This record gives sequence, C-alpha cells and structure tokens, in this order.
Amino acid sequence: MFNSKNQPQNPTFGSTTIIGAGTIITGDIESNNDIRIDGAVSGNVISKAKILIGKEGIVNGDIQCQQADISGRVAGKIQVSELLQLRDKANVNGDIYASQLQIEPTATFNGQCHMGANIVDMKAEISNAINQ
Repeated sequence: MFNSKNQPQNPTFGSTTIIGAGTIITGDIESNNDIRIDGAVSGNVISKAKILIGKEGIVNGDIQCQQADISGRVAGKIQVSELLQLRDKANVNGDIYASQLQIEPTATFNGQCHMGANIVDMKAEISNAINQ
C-alpha cells in the first residue's frame, strides 16, 4: 500500500542529515547525502551532495562537498566542486576553493579564494574521501 513500484526502495535516497539547533558534535561527519547544520560541529564535514549551514550553525573545521549554502559561521577551509553561496550574515574565516562563488553584500569572508579549472578536480577528491 505504501510502497509504489515506481519509487526507489533505497531508504537513504534523498535523505538529509540534520544537526539541529542546540546540538553540539565533536568529530568528523561524512555523508553521501545532503547535510543541514543548525547546531555546532567541531570537526570536518564531508558530503558528496550539498551542505547547508543555517543562520545559527557553526562549523569549526574543514568542509568538502559538491555544493554549499552558508548563512552561519565557518572557521576552516571550504572546498566546493560546484557552487558556494555565502548568504545573509555568513561569516567565513578560511580559504575557499570553489568552481562558482556567490557572496551577498552582508556576508563576511576572510581568507584566500581559489577558483577555476583546477577546482573541478576536487569532485574526484571528495568522492575518494567518502569512499575510504
């Protein structure tokens, strides 16, 4: 009744890992799917998909992913193989490596920015980091 023949049977398909407000995680996080952070993470965050950091979200560590949408605070290196968006009151302290970058006027970024053809090679690095 609930399982349609046309829908995938893999329970992780389209799932998102959510670190809720008030949650503090110490250690690295790796996922094949999207990650949303509204709490605090002290460690590296790696995803084959998208990482979203909400307005109250904090990451003290490096980020590697396909796409990132940041509204909170990050202290560490950010490597994004596609689009990195720094929104609203985002505060980033660390170097950025991205294929595409969008920064809103109210966001703050302190570090070096690296863009271009070499960034595309990061897709393989991100896949390898998760598969190890």
